[in-house]
Amino acid sequence: MSAPPTPYPNAPQGTPRFSAILPAPFGALGIIADADHLHEIVFLPGNTAALQASSIPAEKAVRQLAHYLADPDYRFDLPLAERGSHFRRRTWAAIGAIPRGQTRTYSQLAESLGSVARAVGQACGDNPFPIVTPCHRVVSASGIGGFAHHAGGFLIDTKRWLLQHEGAI
Repeated sequence: MSAPPTPYPNAPQGTPRFSAILPAPFGALGIIADADHLHEIVFLPGNTAALQASSIPAEKAVRQLAHYLADPDYRFDLPLAERGSHFRRRTWAAIGAIPRGQTRTYSQLAESLGSVARAVGQACGDNPFPIVTPCHRVVSASGIGGFAHHAGGFLIDTKRWLLQHEGAI
């Protein structure tokens, strides 16, 4: 594996190391990559400054995410680093199979996996590749649900934007 990406120069202490930052209609997307793989996509608030890509996988992620933001039918082809337990990878694969413009509840997804809604919710919240693995398409039985382990704020607004962008709400 290659060396970890260079830290984002103006990041506060404890902030992940970003290889690129892409402005988005709902805020920004932080990209964490090395020379070979994309390791994470992070939702950032709107006042976050853009950062040019520092690796080929980061450049691919920026280009493909920009295509998605213009066209919700865009299909990703990114070099994703393998992450998570067997259960989480199965959950993320099931999330990836939810068609654009549709949603599933945590319970529906859990039933299809032979699991429970809480475990699915935890896997959704820990998804390292949001948008690419569209965890925003998983909602609660009584409404939009949480997003990235948050129940309010700009992340829920981001989830709403993504669902609207895809024609799901």
